[in-house]
Amino acid sequence: MPNISRNYLCHFMVVAAVLLLSACAGKTRVESDLHIKDAPDWVNQGSGVLRDRGGRLFHGVGSAPPMGDRSLQLETADNRARAELARALSAYLAVVSSDYAAASGGGGDAALSRSVSRQIDAVTRVNLTGSRIIARWRDTSSDVIYSLAELDLKQVRETLRRVEDMDPGFRAFVERQGGNIFDTMAEGDKP
Repeated sequence: MPNISRNYLCHFMVVAAVLLLSACAGKTRVESDLHIKDAPDWVNQGSGVLRDRGGRLFHGVGSAPPMGDRSLQLETADNRARAELARALSAYLAVVSSDYAAASGGGGDAALSRSVSRQIDAVTRVNLTGSRIIARWRDTSSDVIYSLAELDLKQVRETLRRVEDMDPGFRAFVERQGGNIFDTMAEGDKP
């Protein structure tokens, strides 16, 4: 098995930055107790990962209270949805990188784990532009607006394929195991 090195960390940082610039991410598991009557299911379910006939999807749900300016309120809800999506992608990348480190023989390296964790935390702060806002809903009783951001795992994998300086072992690991890891995370998100 290859040894995890600083070179891998540099490659991982490049991959994470490219992903964040090409798409948004969100939190993998958010328990929702909103139970808002007449709200679409996605509002009450919250952010996470989802596997359905549409594919393997990262979802981020954000909301914004009344602000006196509807366009500002919409923009705020959209940005919060993208931030939730960034957390979901970050959680996925953390699991993938951890599994890769373990499979490569570097799983016990605490310094590597801390470094990767810091990098993932840093890149999740970046506002991603590649995600799509696929739905909005306004609660007429509170005038709160909810937005749903989405990112497909296919787009994440395609971005990984295009990164020239990425560690070949990591790229192959994502191709082989990335879908299985996603499916496991999606299974854990089911109520």
